[in-house]
Amino acid sequence: MAQKIVMTDLGGFPDFAIEQGIAKEKGYDFVCLKTNKEDEIIAGAKDADGLIVVYAQITEKIINALPKCKIIVRTGIGYNNIDIEAASKKGIMVANVPDYCQGEVADHTMALLLTLVRKVAFLNNQVKKKNWSFIEAKPIPRLAETTLGLYGCGSIAQAVAKRAQAFGIAVQGFDPYLPDDAFAKLNIKKVDADTLFATSDFLSLHAPLTPETQHIVNMATLKKMKKTAVIVNTARGPLVNADDVYKALKEGIIAGAGLDVLETEPPAFPLNLSELENAIVTPHAAYYSDSSEPELRQKATLEVIRTLSEGKPKFWLNKKAFS
Repeated sequence: MAQKIVMTDLGGFPDFAIEQGIAKEKGYDFVCLKTNKEDEIIAGAKDADGLIVVYAQITEKIINALPKCKIIVRTGIGYNNIDIEAASKKGIMVANVPDYCQGEVADHTMALLLTLVRKVAFLNNQVKKKNWSFIEAKPIPRLAETTLGLYGCGSIAQAVAKRAQAFGIAVQGFDPYLPDDAFAKLNIKKVDADTLFATSDFLSLHAPLTPETQHIVNMATLKKMKKTAVIVNTARGPLVNADDVYKALKEGIIAGAGLDVLETEPPAFPLNLSELENAIVTPHAAYYSDSSEPELRQKATLEVIRTLSEGKPKFWLNKKAFS
């Protein structure tokens, strides 16, 4: 009997043709439940050997109802919708796809940063109001005289650093897990977190969501920053306390914010941040290109198949629990 792969939900994908096509080509049964509901996932995935998850919350209750499951793969980089502790106790491996959209996210990060710093959106709106003047947009710094701070220096942050350095922007970073020689090789100045907040002209977040990093951008850290500073978040929404950022922008504590991710998605409308001229909010679009989405879906499916055929995933999130 063929092993069975179950996809819980479609997320924003138009269909499940890619996943189904790969599974059938490799000799696996496949079904997509098209649901985020806990009870429906339990009923539909009870005989799954592997699980593909987009946005569905994979709770302890679901995990304990998966007697055959060996692997859960999150279709994306973040994995906070999966109860990894429960999966580890159940002996289920968990993996993600961290290597599929690094260029897209780095490009989007720079797009938000440059739009805010060069006041592109603001000036465009001024012209629409028949105001042919850049005076209201001041100050606009010379990029080659500025410093970008990276909170987290993984692969996406490193791609951002290369792009920023091409504009002549100096780059500094905080990452307790990156070796000193890697900082030197990347031409990123290593600093502590307090220095990063206090001395960066621009701050870009590239950290995973953990209890330690949740709301790392809050009123206390915002007040450490320059009044001319701009922050960008294309990582995880809960890294930022959006209410504090809104207050900081309104009160002139910082100069601008570009957010592609929010703590609650979709947010409740009207969204106060989107009403500010010094804030840009995009709808979790940084990862997307016409090439990155099918790549993501292919890699997620193949990661399930790799685990079922070879015994372990490439990007094994809870490996320590099995050692």
